[in-house]
Amino acid sequence: MIKTRTWQTISGFIFVTLLSMVSAVGAGDGPQFEVMITNLTRGQVFTPILVASHESGVILFTPGQPASVELEMLAEAGDTGPLMTLLSRMPEVLEVTDSGTLLPPGESVAVRVETRGGFDHISVAAMLVPTNDGFFVINGIKGPRGNETLTLFLPGYDAGTEANDELCASIPAPPTVCTGEGFNASRTGAEGYVHIHAGIHGIGDLIAADRDWRNPVAQVIIRRIP
Repeated sequence: MIKTRTWQTISGFIFVTLLSMVSAVGAGDGPQFEVMITNLTRGQVFTPILVASHESGVILFTPGQPASVELEMLAEAGDTGPLMTLLSRMPEVLEVTDSGTLLPPGESVAVRVETRGGFDHISVAAMLVPTNDGFFVINGIKGPRGNETLTLFLPGYDAGTEANDELCASIPAPPTVCTGEGFNASRTGAEGYVHIHAGIHGIGDLIAADRDWRNPVAQVIIRRIP
């Protein structure tokens, strides 16, 4: 069953208490991939994390090329809904879900999606907050077989859809940090293509000592559950 969930634009956060926890969502009855994501940053929160199982050839973006509007909405506002809807309508996608909650630094969450036959690839994506348009991603990778475990360390990406002014007026995040806008269709001042994120430099309202990172930003461990 394909699940679709639209997360509120982060500028409208009802900020949940960030408890130390490991949870599993998206579990079904058939064979599954369990995707365990750990936040390796010191001062970035992950928005709800999109996870999809699909056939080979499904990708979320091409490095060096412009991001889709759906990816832009995830990277600027943490809104997984449009990208989940796009993926769920593709016959090459078996299941798409998200973790449903924020993931603070140092914490982990497990998300499960169905797999069978040629639906043996995984994609993962979530926004880093507070950033203008930062995110991390698995851009379509073949999942493990049998009892194998696949461990990946993911860098932060910049969607290239918003100027990195680091101003709270243009950054959605937990209210204790920023309460600015999320998605903005204007790409004025943006790089115009997806690239590795340059981090937080303290040029606006964000303090680099608190919010900057050195890649990787996330560890992902994928295993197959019979």
